[in-house]
Amino acid sequence: MTDDKRSPDDIDPDLLEVAREIFDAARRGEANMLAAVIEKGAPPNLRNEKGDSLVMLAAYHGHADAVRVLLERGADPNLRNDNGQTPLAGAAFKGFKDVVQTLLAHGADVEGASPDGRTALMIAAMFNRTEMVELLLAHGANPDARDANGVSAADAASRMGAPETAALLAKKAGA
Repeated sequence: MTDDKRSPDDIDPDLLEVAREIFDAARRGEANMLAAVIEKGAPPNLRNEKGDSLVMLAAYHGHADAVRVLLERGADPNLRNDNGQTPLAGAAFKGFKDVVQTLLAHGADVEGASPDGRTALMIAAMFNRTEMVELLLAHGANPDARDANGVSAADAASRMGAPETAALLAKKAGA
């Protein structure tokens, strides 16, 4: 459950249980526990079997304090999971403004795209998260960027029935 690609069968079961507890702490947002285990030597970029990092799990579950603690201890804000998804895109999808702000303040790439070219802006737009779209635009997200299929954030919003973000992005596109 790290960047090491050994089979879980080759890893001590007690160590696997400790790793599971650390991942659960990230999901629950237990910032103090995460700080303690990293200070004791746990890698800040520890990843589970799906490639989800501690930052990804804390971000996806809306725990800005846990995200901050991890980033301040060397975790990578741009570390993608095995599907190529970023913590920023996960937090934007879920609508966690404080998590997105924390990630951006610690160097998350506002233009970081998944393998299909989708950015956090496109994800936020698709789910009609206007406040998130405005925040990402304010941090330099490109409203004219297109994914691998040539779809822009405004196009994605329109296709997903997200009229507010589609209108907001239509005003920003090409500006």
